[in-house]
Amino acid sequence: MMAGAERAGRSSDLLLVALALLLSVALVWLVSADGVLTGVFLAAILVFGALAWFLSRRSAPAAEVEFAQPDWSVTIAAIERTDTAIAITDRAGRLTCANACFEAWFGAGAPPRLPVTLASAERLADATRRAWRDGHGTADVANEEGTHWRADARRVGRGDDFLVWRITATDAADPVGDLVAALDGKLGRGLARAGIAAALVDPDGVIRAASAGFALRAAGDAQADMTGADFVGLLSQDEGERIGWAREGGRGGALVLYHVPVADPDRPDEPDPAVTPSLMLVVEAAQGIGSSGGGAGSAPHLEALLSQLPLGLAMVDRDGRLLFANPAFMRAAGQEGQPSPTYPTDLVVREDKRALSEAIRRFAQGPAAAGDLAVRLASQPEDPVSLSLAGVRGLGDAAVLLGLTDSSEEIRLKRQVAQATKMQAVGQLAGGVAHDFNNVLTAILGTCDLMLMRHTPGDSDYDDIQQIRANSNRAASLTRQLLAFSRQQTLRPEVIQLPDVVADVSQMLRRLIGEKIQLAVTHDRDLGPVRADPTQLEQVIVNLAVNARDAMQSRGDGSGRLVLATRKITTTDVRAMRSEIIPAGEYTALIVEDSGGGIPPENLGKIFEPFFTTKEQGKGTGLGLSTVYGIVKQSGGFIFAESEVGRGTRFTVYLPVHHAAPGSVPEKAVAPEPPPTQWAGGGSILLVEDEDPVRVVAERALTRQGYKVTCARDGEEGLELVQEGGRFDLVVSDVVMPTLDGPAMAREIRRFAPDLPVLFMSGYAEEQLRKQIGITNAWFMPKPFSVQQLSEKVGDVLARTAGG
Repeated sequence: MMAGAERAGRSSDLLLVALALLLSVALVWLVSADGVLTGVFLAAILVFGALAWFLSRRSAPAAEVEFAQPDWSVTIAAIERTDTAIAITDRAGRLTCANACFEAWFGAGAPPRLPVTLASAERLADATRRAWRDGHGTADVANEEGTHWRADARRVGRGDDFLVWRITATDAADPVGDLVAALDGKLGRGLARAGIAAALVDPDGVIRAASAGFALRAAGDAQADMTGADFVGLLSQDEGERIGWAREGGRGGALVLYHVPVADPDRPDEPDPAVTPSLMLVVEAAQGIGSSGGGAGSAPHLEALLSQLPLGLAMVDRDGRLLFANPAFMRAAGQEGQPSPTYPTDLVVREDKRALSEAIRRFAQGPAAAGDLAVRLASQPEDPVSLSLAGVRGLGDAAVLLGLTDSSEEIRLKRQVAQATKMQAVGQLAGGVAHDFNNVLTAILGTCDLMLMRHTPGDSDYDDIQQIRANSNRAASLTRQLLAFSRQQTLRPEVIQLPDVVADVSQMLRRLIGEKIQLAVTHDRDLGPVRADPTQLEQVIVNLAVNARDAMQSRGDGSGRLVLATRKITTTDVRAMRSEIIPAGEYTALIVEDSGGGIPPENLGKIFEPFFTTKEQGKGTGLGLSTVYGIVKQSGGFIFAESEVGRGTRFTVYLPVHHAAPGSVPEKAVAPEPPPTQWAGGGSILLVEDEDPVRVVAERALTRQGYKVTCARDGEEGLELVQEGGRFDLVVSDVVMPTLDGPAMAREIRRFAPDLPVLFMSGYAEEQLRKQIGITNAWFMPKPFSVQQLSEKVGDVLARTAGG
């Protein structure tokens, strides 16, 4: 009937609409009297009406299904269970509903506020947080009476606004009772077969249960009842604290005891340890656990023990297979995090595989013995390591115990010491080469000077001679760099602050490195003073900065960042470095760091060697860093380079902090020598030089200046000339000569002529020679020198000693 009424209402609505449409059309006809216009109006009304009807049919909303309000009595009836407590809580933790079982077990409290132990309440709270976060959480709980439950919470509801708790009772496990039965059964027999005597002992030392193997060893009868016996009374201990069976009277082997508390690992609330019994495992010390087993798996306790040791240990069977390797062994072998290989020979290089295999076979088949074998690991084939081997018995299939210590730190220190030793040897060689080269350059420069005296600008040979002289001077600068590397140059040290030197050179560096490279300078506070030559330190900074600039310009657009920093290094910092090179003490460090392409590892150990360079031919001599190394070493400091390919290079210079003595006057720079004094008069000179070219050039140069020159080829000949009564105003002598060197000759000459001045000339450093010679009224002139320099120096010495 409701449907019929609804249809009648719709028909009347349509009739009204049709009458209104007809009236509208008639009204338009009466007003306009135009049939075409009336027809267009009627058509438009029909089109719009049809469109409105179509849209109203499509957009009509579906009737929403109305849900009835929840009836919790129906919910409670649905969740009613006799063996499971079910409860529903909201986000505020309020108990919304619960079944009768929940109320009987826990009352009206909502989780986690249940009558359980404090530890159980904390676990319930954790389970609640997990359920709200992850949708599910579980917890094992118990009350003070020892009743245990398993609680499970799940997030539910259209808005995830509720938690449904299902709590089921669990039977309390009895590990002690289970173990008592197991020791009397297969477990006890299996332990006895493996050589293990087992007993369950109460905290008061009374045996509660024991295996047949224990009864056999302790009482001599496998069927003996050991219940109630005193465990300690069955053992004996000699003066060396060696434990054995009491019935054997010290004649048996030593024993090892393993103590395992008996507790259920799945139970959160265990009884007091004071009342918890223990499983005591008694094993022969020489036998080990699992002596009769059949493989590595027969000694799980031993493997667990070895895995925790910091020493690298591995077990190998008689066929050479690797049974077990602890993490320390794999780390020492360079295989950290990798699975153990099948054979230990897989860890060494191909050339050492046969030697290791034969060594394992010898130690496995022969008597129990130990030894070492040098092998090269595949992870570090360049550095041999010592592998310890020990033949063992009583470990099942394990026949050889391998020992390997992580020597990466030791290898690093050895490399540092070897590098320092090599650099010292190369420095001595460089000093000798520089000395001999200086003699050759002295002859070349002197000859050029003499030739230029006979030629004037414009002559055909004048430019050629000047070119020879210029190249000789360039070679002389290289020898000075070699002397710097060999720490044989003359330094003028003074007590300075390192930031002051950095500040003086910073402006020059900004122009030197270019605009694309950013220069950052930072300093620590309270830096200690250092004793060094500031000019040479500036050369160190410039050389390092130039190398950094070249490294950054070789990448991309040539931009980068150069950092100059000074750092305070305390004694504690040095000890933390664990370096065998730097002694403990206070240092001021200079750090030069760039963002260039870095130095390949194979080149990092060679960068301080003279003439080593990775630059293109003609763009570097290879003496820049060697000069830096020499200056730092001669100043008592240390330099290290750290680099990573693609991430830049960092040079760190450590200079020891200078501690002035109490009451001492601050040290100042040595004043430069005054200009040479003009000498107008002549004189008689004894020239002693074993190198013929140098002697000839020096003789001609002094003779041209009006001096009377007497030449000697070595120290013995020069001494004879003085002993024979020769009178001289000055002795000009080389330092290093065969048979009798210059200083020894000068000491002998002073016996006959105590006031005779001596001018030494040498390719070695002045400061080093002064310390070695120790002769008063002695002067020094470094090689190579020009004719003019020789003449001026001789005239200056004669002028200074003429009035003495």
